[in-house]
Amino acid sequence: MTTVTSDRVTVLAHIAELQDLDLTRLREQWRALFGTAPPGFGREMMRSRLIYRVQELAYGGISEATRQRLREIDRMAQETAARAAEPDRPVAGTLIIKEHGGERHEVIVLVQGFQYRGQRFESLSHIARAITGTNWNGWRFFGLRRQKVAGK
Repeated sequence: MTTVTSDRVTVLAHIAELQDLDLTRLREQWRALFGTAPPGFGREMMRSRLIYRVQELAYGGISEATRQRLREIDRMAQETAARAAEPDRPVAGTLIIKEHGGERHEVIVLVQGFQYRGQRFESLSHIARAITGTNWNGWRFFGLRRQKVAGK
């Protein structure tokens, strides 16, 4: 059962056989198809991954261009998740303007961090310190912190 060819009937038969195997037999198939010790997957996950592997061996894997696109999508998803963790964070590209000490200070929100006067900063607090020389909560300094409502 471990030899995989691109014959459609053979591939379908191999997939059908995987449906009825217990976890011990699925692990044996893993060793045969991957040439490595099986991971600690449960039966359904193991079967799903083996079915993909049978098709991958028979018809070929995904192209390098597709792999790159998937990595890009993953990176964007991680950035979106990071932004979701900070729901009040302005969207990348937003211009924050602060008048302080008779000067106008402009900060651009980046996907990761901020830009102030051509330099990249990790946080608004670092920029507030660069402007004032003292430690500040950056969100408060730039007027981005919401005021607490009485009774909440």
